[in-house]
Amino acid sequence: MKSAWVERDAKDTVESYAKAGVAADLALRVYTTRLLGRDPALVLHGGGNTSVKTRMADLLGEETDVLCVKGSGWDMGSIEPAGMPAVRLDALRKLRSRDAVPDDEMVRVQRASLIDPMAPNPSVETLLHAFVPHTFVDHTHSAAVLGLIDQPDGRARAQDLYGQRLGLVRYILPGFGLAKESAAVFDADPAVDGLILEKHGIFTFGADAREAYERMIEMVTLAEDRLRQNRKSVFVRTSLPNEIAPLTEIAPVVRGACALPDAQTEGAYARLVLDFRSSDAVLAFVNGEDIGRYSQAGVITPDHTIRTKNWPLLVPAPDARNPPAFRTATRQAVAAFIAHYRNYFDRNNARVGGDRVMLDPAPRVALVPGLGLFGMGRSKKEARVAADLAEAAVAAITDAEATGTFESISEAEMFDCEYWPLEQAKLGNAKPLPLAGQIAVITGAGGAIGAATASAFAKAGAEVALLDRDVEAAAAKAKAIGGAALAVHCDVTDAASVRSAFERVVAHFGGVDILISNAGAAWQGKIGAVDEAVLRESFELNFFAHQKVAQAAVKVMLAQGTGGCLLFNVSKQAVNPGPDFGPYGLPKAATLFLVRQYALDYGADGIRANAVNADRIRSGLLTGDFIQQRAKARGLSEKDYMSGNLLQREVTADDVAQAFLAQALALKTTADVTTVDGGNIAAALR
Repeated sequence: MKSAWVERDAKDTVESYAKAGVAADLALRVYTTRLLGRDPALVLHGGGNTSVKTRMADLLGEETDVLCVKGSGWDMGSIEPAGMPAVRLDALRKLRSRDAVPDDEMVRVQRASLIDPMAPNPSVETLLHAFVPHTFVDHTHSAAVLGLIDQPDGRARAQDLYGQRLGLVRYILPGFGLAKESAAVFDADPAVDGLILEKHGIFTFGADAREAYERMIEMVTLAEDRLRQNRKSVFVRTSLPNEIAPLTEIAPVVRGACALPDAQTEGAYARLVLDFRSSDAVLAFVNGEDIGRYSQAGVITPDHTIRTKNWPLLVPAPDARNPPAFRTATRQAVAAFIAHYRNYFDRNNARVGGDRVMLDPAPRVALVPGLGLFGMGRSKKEARVAADLAEAAVAAITDAEATGTFESISEAEMFDCEYWPLEQAKLGNAKPLPLAGQIAVITGAGGAIGAATASAFAKAGAEVALLDRDVEAAAAKAKAIGGAALAVHCDVTDAASVRSAFERVVAHFGGVDILISNAGAAWQGKIGAVDEAVLRESFELNFFAHQKVAQAAVKVMLAQGTGGCLLFNVSKQAVNPGPDFGPYGLPKAATLFLVRQYALDYGADGIRANAVNADRIRSGLLTGDFIQQRAKARGLSEKDYMSGNLLQREVTADDVAQAFLAQALALKTTADVTTVDGGNIAAALR
């Protein structure tokens, strides 16, 4: 590992922040924190923290000694000075004389000692930073260091490598106890450059930002070099099927098996989004003959348990020649995982007094021999975090097994961390959005109705895939939505293009729960005079394309086995044809009956099919010129045409989007047609 310190960049950081009144030492603290946070071999998703001891004026203008320490929830790779809340140092150090400080009291003291009462919560390891005297303190969860120390003789290995340069601290859950123990180890030899925390990570110290940072790089490099020596062969490959089923067939099966039924709402599931990883290192790991031992041994550092659980789901290698066997075996593996988790919870909850409330027992990482691994979460972001941590675990466990034997903390210690109130607080207590964990595919998403629908579903918590023949338009809409919104090229009239688009969605998110089949275009002409080619072209887009995407979606939904929702834009023309509009209305009428056929044929599988009957929406289909033509056909002005309904209000793309959203949330509604036209009795159903 090489130092990423660049003197010119460091000076630029100091000069830039000086304009905002930020002192040089804090600016350099931000600079080196970013250097550490941007290296995934050192820091991943909230792991690690840094601090600097300095002087700062409080709200009354009085200079005081403070500790500026990483705030909970801030990403080290992009941290700003606001992410380093200042805490009164004297108040923190007074706690060291205590024999014990409960976690909730520790948090209250830290918050009460903040210079700015509106600042974020200081790190749970704030007291450790405060109790050692060095000005700059860095902490990471280096994969190399963990590979070295996560072994039965990890302490001896660390001692042999680092000698007297680093103090060794036994494993203790972060908080007051760990801070006091670490301070005692430091006091026994104040000449140390840092500390090794067993089964946890590494701290380094320095008088200035560069010294602390480059000591971290040096110590990690020593671990990397040691792990390259005297390695043994690891992960003897187990026998695999001759042909491994592809990712796009396996992901929906795994995802569906891990979706837990909602005990309170019939037809609802707690679904998870997937993030797939595969590499030579991952494949060597998942294909190992002894995977049942080393993959189930526990986490490489306690911080991971709250995002990955303490062990991954292990499923059999998927034989492409026998999909039903894989589906059955996967569901059995998930059932066994959940039973194991419930037993683990019950045992340990009884041990600590029985006052904990069990988290959902679904896995957050799945290992698939022959294929790779999946990270899982209620959002794509959570799934990526789990996958990143799983890959870090692969690296550290591989190193440990190549030089010895991997060993994690005990089951009781894992439980205490997973159900530690301070760790739970990091994830927040916000109620999940109604479509959290669900994946929605929207066709024609580059247009007004499609884009509005994608935005509405994303705001409701769904991950959205925006399909459009104009992929640049879809990409622009996806960028505006933000998050993990995915733009995919798709010509819905081409079967190969539809198949490719759905394969990309499944590979990216893991499956499909909701289809909004929205793409369409309008052709005009008297039905007795229209050219047959025009009519066929309209049917290709306004009927057969709906069938193509619905078939693709249903295939995925059936593989998941958790139901689903098909939503179609059928237009008012399906029930109330307009003059000279037959080429458009006829295929739309056929699509209305297609909706009801899907509702009839797949209701027993929990797949709902509904339609929105919209009229006169400004969009790519109903443009200015087209509006004028339709208004003229009815003998109306443009204004009167667009608001020609019982409410005398123009209906918008957002109104249609909200109708689709309502149908997606209506778990016991199928074969429904929702009218969104401001009121048109001639187009009303029932």
